[in-house]
Amino acid sequence: RVMTFDSVFEQSKIDRRRPHLPVHEYSRAMLLPVAFAQPAHATVLGLGGGVMASALLHLLPECQVHAVELRPRVLEVAREYFSLPHSTNLIMTIGDARDALGKAPDGSSDLILADMYNSDRMSPAQAQRQFIRQSSRVLGGSGWLAINYHRTPDINGPLFHQLRAEFAVLMLFKSKTNNTVIFASKRPFEALRTKDPTLVELENRLPIDWRRLMGRVIRLN
Repeated sequence: RVMTFDSVFEQSKIDRRRPHLPVHEYSRAMLLPVAFAQPAHATVLGLGGGVMASALLHLLPECQVHAVELRPRVLEVAREYFSLPHSTNLIMTIGDARDALGKAPDGSSDLILADMYNSDRMSPAQAQRQFIRQSSRVLGGSGWLAINYHRTPDINGPLFHQLRAEFAVLMLFKSKTNNTVIFASKRPFEALRTKDPTLVELENRLPIDWRRLMGRVIRLN
């Protein structure tokens, strides 16, 4: 099942038999930070069909997920057609993600996943330096940020300049559809080998081919 906003761009895609399992490769890649630090609180900016929220709730049953979506109708569709679960661990906010971030307390989240798109383009908000600053403030000392971009940002541009100023480690994943996921970690960490037991365990809990995805991540610093 596919969600679109009257365009050729697929906002969300699920297997109706396993709605918690992301189909798009970039959506799967956005979950990779869980291999390094399992969050107690995750923030999802841009609900779409609820694929990321559903995956986190399935993968991390104790994690509290706060999802922010601009359009009320998108939430209704996610509930009705994309099996977004009714869970006490899922908090929904209808509104602008920038406002939600601005109101969030310092260090209140461990993981931020940003995938904000309208019918035909990415929200410019997630390419702004202020968005990076606010995300860094909201994340705890071991927090992670993952952002989905339709094109790879200029690694020498102002966005990456701000990312380098706020985060200890930056990584990149490029999907087969040319989406680019940027990962940013607040503190250094040890790299995982593709045969690491952590990835095997995660694959048993959510089969998205963790080892193959991790093998394609490029470290930028």
